[in-house]
Amino acid sequence: MTLDELYTFLLGRKANPKPGSYTNSLFDEGLPRLSQKVGEEGVEVAVAALVQGDERLIEEIADLAYHTLVLMAARGISPAQVRAELERRHS
Repeated sequence: MTLDELYTFLLGRKANPKPGSYTNSLFDEGLPRLSQKVGEEGVEVAVAALVQGDERLIEEIADLAYHTLVLMAARGISPAQVRAELERRHS
């Protein structure tokens, strides 16, 4: 699944909540919890990079990407907007 596909899935889950869904529990808990999760995952990526193997680092990066995309979906920020900003910075 690409990041764009995951983002589309997350938007679908936001629009059509599924009872018991972890994703929906994050949306329900709101921006403070989502922001906390992104921060926690960022720290876990840094720790994994320093003291854990590549497999664990990949897992933590995937967690960070997922939680970041949930936060973006909650705020209505698309991957295209982030890509545009990266292109602006590197053009």
